[in-house]
Parts: sequence; structure tokens; C-alpha cells
Amino acid sequence: MKSTVKEILEEKGGTVWTINSEETVYEALVKMSKKDIGALIVMENGKLTGVFSERDYARKVVLYGKTSKESLVGELMTREVTVIHLDTSIEECMALMTQKRIRHLPVMDGNKFIGIISIGDVVSRIISDQELTIKNLEDYIYGKSF
Repeated sequence: MKSTVKEILEEKGGTVWTINSEETVYEALVKMSKKDIGALIVMENGKLTGVFSERDYARKVVLYGKTSKESLVGELMTREVTVIHLDTSIEECMALMTQKRIRHLPVMDGNKFIGIISIGDVVSRIISDQELTIKNLEDYIYGKSF
């Protein structure tokens, strides 16, 4: 059985950290540091409008001659966001992340934003699934009953 995004969200819970596009990059960095996360979902009027990540900061603040206390999240966030759905397989997530060189995928249920998964979540799930497969194969080979 292939794991899906729904299973990851059920396991990790539904806490998602968001920010408004009018907040400063500095405020976003403080929030990410306190929560020990690498990205924030940018929401406006209850709708997902972008993602602000450590990569956005690293590549767009200093290189563009900006400062984090004066720049707004909306100026530097990633606007073209790749999203996934609850029934998306973990393999599809890994392929998207690799192809698009991204580390976070917002999860949608219809038009409603409900969560986010990171590359760490995907890798952990793949490892867990592989360990289970190995255990089941060993049990089968050595004649242990299920």
C-alpha cells in the first residue's frame, strides 16, 4: 500500500504557521526561528497567496540589496506555489520536490488550505514504509505468521 499525504498529516498534526504579506521579513524570520521551521505559509483573507522560506530570504534579501527589517514578506515570497492534495502519494511528492527543487508543499482540500509537508516529512515516511516492507519480507522468508 502506498502512503499518501493524508497519512503524513494525520501523523504530524494540523499545526501550520502562517504570516501576512504585510509583515516584515524580520518578523517572518523570528517566527520561523521560534517554531524551528523552514517556511511560512502566506495567507490573505483566508486564502493561500504564497510561501516564504529560508531560501527566499537567503536569495532575495542581501542579493537584492534589501534589509529584513524594511522588506515585506509579500515582496519576497514565492507566489507560484505548487500544491498537493490529501490523496497525493508520497512518491509523487518526492518527484515534485525533486523536479521543482522545492522543500515544502502546501496541502489543499478542494480550495481550502489545510496543511503543509516538508521534504523531511516525505523522507521520514519513505524510510518508515521501507522498514515495514523489509520486516514483512523477513517475516515471510523466515515463516513468521502475520
